[in-house]
Amino acid sequence: MSTALVTGATAGIGLSFAHQLAERGHDVVLVARNRARLENVSDDLRAKYRVSTEILVADLSDRAETGKVAERLADRARPVDLLVNNAGYSLKRRFLDNDIEDEEALFDVLGRAVLVLSHAAANAMRERGHGAIVNVSSVAGQIASGPYSAVKSFVTVFTEGLATELAGTGVTATALLPGFTHTEFHERAGVTMTSIPEFMWLDADKLVRDCLDDVAKGRVVSVPGAQYKAIVGALRVLPRGLVRSRARRAHRPKD
Repeated sequence: MSTALVTGATAGIGLSFAHQLAERGHDVVLVARNRARLENVSDDLRAKYRVSTEILVADLSDRAETGKVAERLADRARPVDLLVNNAGYSLKRRFLDNDIEDEEALFDVLGRAVLVLSHAAANAMRERGHGAIVNVSSVAGQIASGPYSAVKSFVTVFTEGLATELAGTGVTATALLPGFTHTEFHERAGVTMTSIPEFMWLDADKLVRDCLDDVAKGRVVSVPGAQYKAIVGALRVLPRGLVRSRARRAHRPKD
């Protein structure tokens, strides 16, 4: 029986990963900040799929707590075969209007935790000769819209580099680039998204299913949805000045 570890496993894309991996027969290590929500998800997975679950309560903006998750990934006696770095959130206001401590915490969760946990997992997996890492990035990483898009750009390029370094080892790395997805992500950030047309929204379960198929095929970048495949393709060739101009208009803060 293989084991998967999912960060941000109690809601949205992370919750879908937890369910679909358990459905495919993986035991699951669930990582999030809220113990009660973790216990609810754990109970649900065990009841529905008859798999083993493990809970790790960790705030990935805290270096010591991130270190605990890294130690679990590096544990030779309890190997993790698939890591999903999914934990994340967004801030409502613009960079210069936020306290720098809030921006640093966001950076630690979205960027530093991906770096640290990927390092621990990739070394352990390489030693065993098999494994997979999924880093949840975003289509936002292709534009220019503050620290969130900047760190998501880092996640994508970092994952591409990691995949190159792991080539031939039996270990793969895949960056998942979702666009707008029906989850509680925007609600928790306090951002109103009613102006986004319905055809731009993705279903979390479908995008996770498509991503896992891409992982099985060894794809380095997984972009769910025909609309976002087209958008990402266009963003790669458009002049950056035009991209910046469009991002300025599309991502104004909402009061």
